Amino acid sequence: MTGVSELLRLEGVTKRFGEVEVLKGLDLSVGPGEFVTLLGSSGCGKTTTLRIIAGLEQADSGRVFLAGQDITETAPNKRDVNMVFQNYALFPHMSVEANIGYSLKLKGRSKAEIRRTVEESLALVQLAGYGRRMPGELSGGQRQRVAVARALVNRPQVLLLDEPLGALDLRLRRQMQVELKRLQKQLGISFIYITHDQEEALTMSDRIAVMRRGLFEQIGSAVDIYDCPRTSYVAQFVGSANIIRGRAVARLDGAVQLECPAGRVPAADPGGVALIGEPLTLAVRSEHVNLAPGADSLTHSAGLLARITDKSFAGGQLRITAEDTGGGEIIASRHGIDSSLQPGDQVRVSWLPEHAVIVEDKA
Repeated sequence: MTGVSELLRLEGVTKRFGEVEVLKGLDLSVGPGEFVTLLGSSGCGKTTTLRIIAGLEQADSGRVFLAGQDITETAPNKRDVNMVFQNYALFPHMSVEANIGYSLKLKGRSKAEIRRTVEESLALVQLAGYGRRMPGELSGGQRQRVAVARALVNRPQVLLLDEPLGALDLRLRRQMQVELKRLQKQLGISFIYITHDQEEALTMSDRIAVMRRGLFEQIGSAVDIYDCPRTSYVAQFVGSANIIRGRAVARLDGAVQLECPAGRVPAADPGGVALIGEPLTLAVRSEHVNLAPGADSLTHSAGLLARITDKSFAGGQLRITAEDTGGGEIIASRHGIDSSLQPGDQVRVSWLPEHAVIVEDKA
């Protein structure tokens, strides 16, 4: 049974399609008014999870609770949950106001109530005056707003959004991210949002559930996911961290030294997790990697010896790729333009211990 702080809960949810196990025992808790994003690559089970919550798919095992009630067997139209699809799924032969008010009409609401509620919903998504237009007369962003208004017209406890911004261009996508977050906060409705876009998840979410092969690899705040990834997969999928593999050889002042083919580097280990002599894997974000020129005098304990192989610019960010003497690739990034390092230069690669996170090695 769910607790007071939980609005929605999945317990041990599994799903198979033929011989393929799509979901492998998912557990997830969503609080009232929380914005939770399911983040993962195509085929990891995100949409299937959403459809099970909505009642559009039936789980093979496990339970779904909403506001303390078991809704595992409840029909979709009896659940206080609505869904926004990627293609919006608007009725092309109906006007905007007819699309939004359709579910109210099915529930037998009066024409006056439907008209008033539709007008309120249009104002909410900043489309006042668009009620008589047809979907074909709207832009992609406007159709997306209508789809959201239709899903919100009954004020569900949970709104499910299956990559609703995927068809929009970058500028409009970013604008709609702000609008959706504004709506969610204004209404206090719990949102469960699907995306494969890391930046979108980090920008919009209260919590992120990184999904992989039918399981949640890690669930946490954007800060937790980015700064404290638990596995090498999460570290690389969210923010493309450098993964450094080696062997723990020494411990000093809450840090552990990792010996690699190209040298030695530190990592924070205040809990003494690392076992001396055992293999160890670190994740280091590119913005924390320091590159010092003139690495000929590099000592074995001062960092990794590497050679610059590429240098490129993306907007205002400089991206430098280096290959260490052990054959590993390391990426460093900086804001602003710096032309001092060039491809072919020898460098010393280093970072502060607190910027290296010990992770479970998962390919």
